[in-house]
Amino acid sequence: MTKKIEAIIREEALDAVKDALHAIGIVGMNVIEVRGHGRQGGIELSWRGTSYHMDLIPKIQISIVLSDHNVEKTVDAIVQAARTGKEGDGIIFIYPVDDVVRIRTGERGHDALTYPGDIDERRAVGQGKMK
Repeated sequence: MTKKIEAIIREEALDAVKDALHAIGIVGMNVIEVRGHGRQGGIELSWRGTSYHMDLIPKIQISIVLSDHNVEKTVDAIVQAARTGKEGDGIIFIYPVDDVVRIRTGERGHDALTYPGDIDERRAVGQGKMK
């Protein structure tokens, strides 16, 4: 089975999260600039002596599709890299994915997700399944 991880994180955490994901072998991801708010409902800002409420805060959304057995390691990497312990650190959603098709080759399922040097190849080498 395949899963999709969507992580909404602080903008300033992006580089640390990308580095953490690359370190574990995640080679494919999409990064989208988004705006929104969670429980905090936004933030109060002051500019030139005037306060105003900003309810849609700039965030980054990272989307990754990967094998089930890589989900926990990937989630742990994101949490460790993005956590400040303060409100607004973000949230991670995990969804099932029915199928994946690589347009260029027509590969489907797990084969469409595998890249040289990725997390699945590293796992196979660690288990003695590849050279």
